[in-house]
Amino acid sequence: MNLSTIKTPGVYINEINAFPNSVVSVSTAVPAFIGYTPQANYQDKSYINVPTKITSFAEFQSIFCLPNPPAPAEPTKQYNPEYYLVKQASQPRVGDSILIANQYYAMLPDPTTIYYLYNSIKLFYDNGGKEAYIVSVGSYGPTSGNTTKVGRQIVNPNVKVNDLTNGLALLQQEQEPTLYICPEATLLSLEQNATLMQAMLEQASEKQTAICIFDIIGGNTPHQNTYTEDITAFRNATGTHGLDYGAAYYPFVEATVMQSNDINYTNLFGGDLTKLQEILSPANNPNEAVNAIIAKIQNPSNGQAQTINENNSALIAASPIYSTIITHILSNANLVPPSGGMAGIITRTDSQLGPWKAPANIAMTNVINLPINLTNAQQETLNIDPITGKSINAIRFFNRAGILVWGAKTLDGNSQDYRYIPIRRTLIFLEQSCKLAANAYVFEPNDASTWTSVKRMISSFLHGVWQKGGLQGATAADAFSVECGLGTTMTGEDTLNGIMVVSIKVAVLRPAEFIILTFQQQMATS
Repeated sequence: MNLSTIKTPGVYINEINAFPNSVVSVSTAVPAFIGYTPQANYQDKSYINVPTKITSFAEFQSIFCLPNPPAPAEPTKQYNPEYYLVKQASQPRVGDSILIANQYYAMLPDPTTIYYLYNSIKLFYDNGGKEAYIVSVGSYGPTSGNTTKVGRQIVNPNVKVNDLTNGLALLQQEQEPTLYICPEATLLSLEQNATLMQAMLEQASEKQTAICIFDIIGGNTPHQNTYTEDITAFRNATGTHGLDYGAAYYPFVEATVMQSNDINYTNLFGGDLTKLQEILSPANNPNEAVNAIIAKIQNPSNGQAQTINENNSALIAASPIYSTIITHILSNANLVPPSGGMAGIITRTDSQLGPWKAPANIAMTNVINLPINLTNAQQETLNIDPITGKSINAIRFFNRAGILVWGAKTLDGNSQDYRYIPIRRTLIFLEQSCKLAANAYVFEPNDASTWTSVKRMISSFLHGVWQKGGLQGATAADAFSVECGLGTTMTGEDTLNGIMVVSIKVAVLRPAEFIILTFQQQMATS
């Protein structure tokens, strides 16, 4: 209260702030997904290239999914991949194949119909996801009716590197996202994928608010003898800058995000039933039940048309071969990059403990299989690379434990400071929380009173983090120290230039990655 403004006798109340400013913890697990969605329109407003915050899968559906028709009509398919059965002279070494009447068929997708963001969002929420940003860079493009070649990478020409890098740039203005994820990056060519990953690392290291979670090209169809070539190509593609702001996971995971009613005969041969009929009911061994069902689908009787799901169920009952084909297609459609599931796991561990907990030794919910079961020897070359230092986190199957995330390293695997994901993320959390709190002191007098207030504020915050188990040390003095003042962190010239320097040292927790048990026999004693 300014006493010079009081003009009238009376009683006046002067409230004084009893408590100093405090540090408010920033959010630690808010992923930003960049990619293609079924649509991006809500209440006649376009959400293409508009970073949009959602808090549930239902909210994602309302903005980025196609509307469902009124009941009893079947729900709209939000993701509709197309597959073809292509005859092979012998069983292919790589990829999925099926043996029908002594003839091998490769199960090959139309690459223009393959997208990953929709299923990645489902896997994110299956694994504990909460808040997220969606940057839709467009809807699905036209189909080609062609297939990939056996053993070749799936490259979707509808997925443009410029679309994804432009979507990434939109996040420059967003402070909340702490994870950058582009599930469809593996649908780019190797060169374009490298461009995108390096742009993501550059932006993350510049903003210092997020880390990038990468998937690896070839992780969907690895081969025991050649998968290391995919790993080498990935390591060469990530460049050398900002590696401590990136983490990679391998291989893809087979989830259950798509159910049996999401896949049917419309996902085969571009919906051409004649080609399907040639396989299910060949001229030399016809299946009359299949012929009758397909005839009814092609020429429905007046008022007696069946739904797609009803026709699909009839074909499954009439043909064991068709049932096997649908099972294979469902397995292929459910093979998704692990980045979305990892974002959910990170969200879950952060909410339970904090960013200092390594998101590892944890099962990914609704994941039932892996395209390759890595051994200890195989993981060695992923976990430690003495040349580039670019560590890759494995997802592995263990007897009696199931499928677990078995790694927690950044791409900067040779760094003693930022080797581990929880260290990098804890430092981001501490730095950004203290930075935002210190904004309150911009333009305050650069004197001992302000320095003491800042030290007290940050020390109180770090003490709380230590009490929660986020910093190591038997006492608070062992866990952190905060210094600010003339002669300790600043010179007289600094104060003349309006610079206040706060020195914060923290003892960050490191995960116990290698646990050694020492056994020794002891002599029997009486």
